[in-house]
Amino acid sequence: MPDADVPGTGWVALVGGGPGEPGLLTLRAAQLLARADVVVVDRLAPRGVLAELAPGAEVVDVGKRSGLHLVPQDDIDALLVERARAGQRVVRLKGGDPYVLGRGGEEAAACRAAGVTVEVVPGVTSAISVPAAAGIPVTHRGLARGFSVVTAHEDLVETVPARRDHTLVLLMGVSHLERSVSILLAGGADPETPAAVIERGYRDDQRVTTTLLRCLPDVAQQVGVTAPAVIVIGDVVTVSPAWGSRTVPHP
Repeated sequence: MPDADVPGTGWVALVGGGPGEPGLLTLRAAQLLARADVVVVDRLAPRGVLAELAPGAEVVDVGKRSGLHLVPQDDIDALLVERARAGQRVVRLKGGDPYVLGRGGEEAAACRAAGVTVEVVPGVTSAISVPAAAGIPVTHRGLARGFSVVTAHEDLVETVPARRDHTLVLLMGVSHLERSVSILLAGGADPETPAAVIERGYRDDQRVTTTLLRCLPDVAQQVGVTAPAVIVIGDVVTVSPAWGSRTVPHP
C-alpha cells in the first residue's frame, strides 16, 4: 500500500468514489486524493472533490459514455502504469466501487503485471446506494433474501433468478431496457413484478419512477428516462415511498 511517499517512487490507487455524492467518499479515499499528483477520473465519479486537490495536481478525464469511449480501456491501463513509473502518485477515481462492474480488476492486474504498487479503495456501489436513496432496500425481510447485480450492456445470463423475492439490479441499462425486459419475461419472470428506475441518484434532480415489469419499457419512454440510472426489479420496490405513485399504462 502507498503509505510512505518515497521521492521518485510512484503508485496507483483505484478509488471508489461512490454514487457521486462527495460525502459518501471513504476517509482513505480522501487521504489518497489529498496526496495525488494526478487524478484519472471517470464520468460518474464525484467531480466536486476535484476542486479540493493539492495545488498543481493534474486531472485527466477518461470518462466513458454509452457508445463513446474516447479513451479505450487498454489506454487507461497504460496511462496508469506510465504515470506511476514516472514517479507520480496516481489516483484512479471511479464511480461506485472499482470492483463492481467498474473494470477495476483489469486496471489492478495491469499495474501488478508492470510491477507498479497498487491499492484498491472500496467505494459505495451505486447498485445498493442509489436504490437506498429512493427508499428501496435490495434485501428486506419477507420480500427478498438476496440480490443480483448485472450490467445490461450484455445479454442477461440464464443464471439470474427470475423471482420476485430475489432483487435484480441493472446498471447501465437505460439504452437496453426493452431488450432486458424481454429477456427476463422470456425467462419466466412474473410480468407483475414491481420495478423502479432511479435517475441521477443522490443529486438534487433525482427522480424515481415505479411501475410493473411488463410496463417498464413503455413507462420509461413515456416519462423520458435518461442515464445515469439504476433499475431495480423485485418486490422490494414496494417499500419505496414512490411505489404509491406508480405508473401502469392501460393495455
